[in-house]
Amino acid sequence: MDITLLQVATPSLNNSTSYFPIGVQLLFALGFVGAVLGVTHLLGPKRKTAEKLQNFESGIEAVGNARQPMAVKYFLIAILFVLFDVEVIFFYPYAVNFRGLGWSGFGEVLMFVGFFLAGFIYIIKKGALSWED
Repeated sequence: MDITLLQVATPSLNNSTSYFPIGVQLLFALGFVGAVLGVTHLLGPKRKTAEKLQNFESGIEAVGNARQPMAVKYFLIAILFVLFDVEVIFFYPYAVNFRGLGWSGFGEVLMFVGFFLAGFIYIIKKGALSWED
């Protein structure tokens, strides 16, 4: 069989027509979002009362100036949570492929856990998790 005949028989997957369904789905999604936003804007209630225009403070009356500086401790705890949460996600590939990785993979995971625990011990010794000032 001639090689040029084989090339003609196999369609190329790297042309722009293979992206057409993605474009159609994107257009439908954007159209749906726009239609829903437009309909809710047109049909939604428009009664503005003094109570509705007040700032919402989770049911607690607002006291003092809203521009007071916040404690950095809150942001530190939030960043540490995100950091350790993301590190725990890295255990998933090992859990899926633990048989294929063998003892070398187990050693690497133990090393990762060691680094993880070293960081955790470091933040505990620094007092980053204590709530008292």
